[in-house]
Amino acid sequence: MPFVSSNPANGQALRRYRPHTRAAVTCATDRAHDAFLDWSPLSPAARARHLRALARALRARQTELAALITAEVGKPITQSLAEIEKCALACDYYAAQGPRFLRPEHPAGAPANARVEFAPLGIVLAVMPWNFPFWQVFRAVAPILISGNTVLLKHAANVSGCALAIEQLFHAARFPSVVFQTLLIEPARVAALIADSRIRAVTMTGSTAAGKKIAALAGAAMIPGVYELGGSDAMLILADADIARAAEICAQSRLINSGQSCVSAKRFIVVRSVQKAFEKAFTARMAAHLVGNPTDPATQVGPLARPDLRATLHDQVRRSLRAGARLLLGGAPLPGPGNFYAPTVLTDVRPGMPAYAEEIFGPVAAIIPVPDEAAAIATANDSIFGLGAAIFTRNRRRGAALARQLDVGMVFINSQVRSELDLPFGGTKQSGQGRDLGVWGLRAFVNQKTVYVG
Repeated sequence: MPFVSSNPANGQALRRYRPHTRAAVTCATDRAHDAFLDWSPLSPAARARHLRALARALRARQTELAALITAEVGKPITQSLAEIEKCALACDYYAAQGPRFLRPEHPAGAPANARVEFAPLGIVLAVMPWNFPFWQVFRAVAPILISGNTVLLKHAANVSGCALAIEQLFHAARFPSVVFQTLLIEPARVAALIADSRIRAVTMTGSTAAGKKIAALAGAAMIPGVYELGGSDAMLILADADIARAAEICAQSRLINSGQSCVSAKRFIVVRSVQKAFEKAFTARMAAHLVGNPTDPATQVGPLARPDLRATLHDQVRRSLRAGARLLLGGAPLPGPGNFYAPTVLTDVRPGMPAYAEEIFGPVAAIIPVPDEAAAIATANDSIFGLGAAIFTRNRRRGAALARQLDVGMVFINSQVRSELDLPFGGTKQSGQGRDLGVWGLRAFVNQKTVYVG
């Protein structure tokens, strides 16, 4: 069956892609292995020059690539342009910092004649999702490549155009042949790839269910992996919060990529003394975001990427309302073509409701009232996910102290949870394991080798 990419704004098919055959996948793996033998001996400084060329190629085609993202995913065009620039920044960052991260180290207290060296592993399989079709790839691949590894990419089928465009960028940047290759294959064919002894590691971003399957395969093959999976990030609005600022940041975080982000805010845990004030300010900010044609620079919220995603989202909203949640805004698909859903605010959300316990992937916010600060912390931790969280309080010192009580990978005080190139990105519990970005993202894909000279 061919892969079909469709425009989420109007439902029209864009293009059909023929999946790679088994023979083509075998050939690609052979070539990736051969490329590793040529790429890995290069110095980190030499590899860095190629990454800088890749950053230039991204910027040279930024308008074209952003339009492709918007066409296949429905992302507002201004956000698509920003995504391409962030990919270029990742290449620049690892070109600048990668050689330093890869220098041999002498750990404190180790014998004077011992050091730790960082050697590449081989081929890394990257399994990536559709919601940030360029950024998720480059976030993982830039450190993998500067380390001397080669990459095979298995992308989501509905962004096959983006997947092939990424491969073309490597050719445009004149990377050594087949250091990076895209494979158009069904999820069921990933198992055979991981079982190939030449695949030495896996990086995966996607749903928790898919991550568990891939992690099990990688475990059976005894290869390492980094898994950035689902999230239900909490934003804690404490009694002393700046309500106007909190409402603005919370709405922006909830509606990034039309609400289709693992790290966007989903649960808004509000101390009851400020509940009414926050509901009023937050609902107004959510309603103010312009929904429309994602190719229009004025649009802030586009369609959901697929019809089934909109159907799932609406079912979660309806089940939450039947269970007793109150509707403050939206609550329904928008009429007309495309997969548009109205920005929605639910309040009085309680345990047992889908909006409380499940990952909500779309422009739907769940307000959860709590009596006090202690209950806010307990409610935030009452989740199978542990990706990120934010705390809004005028007392920054108190906020930093509370951050230590949250069982998540990232906490932002009075700010939106986001990825930063030089900070570790990842979560706890069902949100995955391992970290992307910074030195942590690089050293996840190297052999940390002890060398002792007697």
